[in-house]
Amino acid sequence: MSSSIRLVLVLHNHQPIGNFDGVMEQAYQDSYLPFLEVFEPYESLKLAIHTSGSLIEWLDQHHPEYLDRLAALVSAGRLEIVGGAFFEPILTMIPPRDRVGQITSYTEWLNNRLGCDVQGMWMPERVWEQTLTGDLATAGIRYTVLDDFHFKNGGWTEDQLHGYYLTENNGQLVSVFPGSEKLRYTLPFAEPQETIDYLRHVASIQPNAIVTFGDDGEKFGTWPDTKAHVYEHGWLRRFFDALVENQDWINVTTPTEALNSVPPLGKIYIPESSYREMTEWALPADQQNNYEDVHHSLEEKGEWDHVKPFIRGGFWRNFKVRYPETSEMYSRMLEVSNRLAELRGEGQQSTQLDQAQIELYRGQCNCSYWHGAFGGVYLPHLRNAVYNHLIAADNLIDEHLGQGRTSGDWVTGEAADYNLDARHEVRLASNALVAYTAPAAGGSLYELDIRSICHNVLATLARRPEAYHRKVIAGPSAAGGDVASIHDRVVFKQEGLDKEVAVYDTYLRKSLVDHFFDLDVSLDEVATNAYREQGDFVTGNYDAKLRRSPEKMQVMMTRDGHVDGHQVRITKGVTLEAGGSELEVAYLLEGLPTDQPLHFGIELNFAGMPAGADDRYFHSGDGNSIGQLGERLDQIDVQSLNLVDSWLGVDCGLSIDRPTSIWTHPISTVSQSEGGFEMVHQSVVVLPHWILQADESGRWSVKLRLSIDTSQAESRMAEATCAVGN
Repeated sequence: MSSSIRLVLVLHNHQPIGNFDGVMEQAYQDSYLPFLEVFEPYESLKLAIHTSGSLIEWLDQHHPEYLDRLAALVSAGRLEIVGGAFFEPILTMIPPRDRVGQITSYTEWLNNRLGCDVQGMWMPERVWEQTLTGDLATAGIRYTVLDDFHFKNGGWTEDQLHGYYLTENNGQLVSVFPGSEKLRYTLPFAEPQETIDYLRHVASIQPNAIVTFGDDGEKFGTWPDTKAHVYEHGWLRRFFDALVENQDWINVTTPTEALNSVPPLGKIYIPESSYREMTEWALPADQQNNYEDVHHSLEEKGEWDHVKPFIRGGFWRNFKVRYPETSEMYSRMLEVSNRLAELRGEGQQSTQLDQAQIELYRGQCNCSYWHGAFGGVYLPHLRNAVYNHLIAADNLIDEHLGQGRTSGDWVTGEAADYNLDARHEVRLASNALVAYTAPAAGGSLYELDIRSICHNVLATLARRPEAYHRKVIAGPSAAGGDVASIHDRVVFKQEGLDKEVAVYDTYLRKSLVDHFFDLDVSLDEVATNAYREQGDFVTGNYDAKLRRSPEKMQVMMTRDGHVDGHQVRITKGVTLEAGGSELEVAYLLEGLPTDQPLHFGIELNFAGMPAGADDRYFHSGDGNSIGQLGERLDQIDVQSLNLVDSWLGVDCGLSIDRPTSIWTHPISTVSQSEGGFEMVHQSVVVLPHWILQADESGRWSVKLRLSIDTSQAESRMAEATCAVGN
């Protein structure tokens, strides 16, 4: 008989804020429910489950009976509920006050709903920095689970990780379990006997050993091909049967029981890290490919296992550098958090502030702030959801301050470093809109919030190289009939993706981006970036002045630049009136050559208004569709164009005070998700452009108005309110 060993199984079930109901229901039917149904009859086995707050709120609304079953298992002593930060933020991304607040509020929710006594927490994406120790301890957490990769980065070896360790910061202690990477790849992808053999080996070399598995519950049914493998082909029952058959030496237990039964192996200070794959994804795309090439080269030489413990990838925080759009979300999140903290620090309390706190926490959900094997930042509905909750929090704070959407017309304007780049941006806000401009980044408009529907129409994403694009170019690969981990699959969800990956952007897809084109450039060349930019205004630095009055706010931005050898000045003013749901943008170009025409264009982008649906369309002011959003249009001699999203209930109208040509085209990315590689619509480009001829003094001007009509959405809200009242 083998020596005894403790096996701790921790499942992490999570769906991000903003995910579709259908996706969550499918995950429930494919993973969460069948796993529970298979587990319940095995009365001698114990389990620990972490369910993220975003998922558990959905479950409580749609399947409360599932939570009741969890509560019954808790009462029977068979299930430990693992807590965590309520809405699954990366803890290193949010202020310490929000870390503690998220953890303690979720502990209270879980204790009340499930009758549990939360002792430990799931570390979102296992992103760790040592200073988190104090925040966890302050929030009442005894333990967490990280990967064995973290410990190996600190110099510990495989044979030293069959238990748990204490870690400390400023005298505060937390216990940390090293999750086994071996088990992450055998469960459920290898036959159960392979796991039993591994546990027998560990038990033979270390008395009182603890082996911990901590990983996504979705890999048991939701990940591609796993539903048939785990349930229809009986893998999970075979696994549980194997554990029962060997329970004379395998004690399947919970983290808290293990803590209370076995002393720690010692103390450790853990380097900042995440799981191994995440550190690779955090690298720049070309460095990811270099990393992979070196890995394969050393593997072929038989040297990889020797150097593997000393090789690390990138730093999670640098996702905000790889994807500046996530840095914009992060900065917006901090702005809301700081506003709220300032009011709390003054002792202010209200129902609106309590609600704003929860909306802020929801807006901190991690999934759209990074990208790896899952869609992440590439999924527009996840970015939209983050902004939805952050804007809602902002609205609630303003209501608390007596500046709500319905508390009368008002307008403000402020200059500050809103996006944390050491340069000032300008924020114009009314009770209808909030607009952020970046004078130092091409004088662009980089965020435009529609407050009535809590929607940022500039939650865009640029096309950029990804390490996996070389796999797309190489083509799909078969899994050979076996169930493969999502890290190993190369599956195309659409044809022709290899032809799309060569188109990348050199600037962020925002609005009021100022272009100078060749006279004969085509729409196709502009849409595919196959053109020469003749000016230096797209990302150039503009000087800015903020003009204030009680009735309106205006930011005036000016740049002296060059266009094909000519020195040209552009001045553009963005004006927002009190109560206004319209931006007025006036352009004045000076220093233009009087003896030759120039081709000038102003790019605007509209995000969160998907393509490919008949109720999302362009019209020319009369409401009649002239094409779905995402279609390429080449309008000539027009003065208006509208974009309608009937699902959102919004009509964005662009009007221009002189005849113009307007190009439209979609921005779509080739990105990776757990289901394979796919094209994802990111934004619609609307680009009015002119072959302009300066007057005798070298000047030319134009005025644009961008109006936002949400009457359709607000009518629905009123109807819903009446229905609730009745």
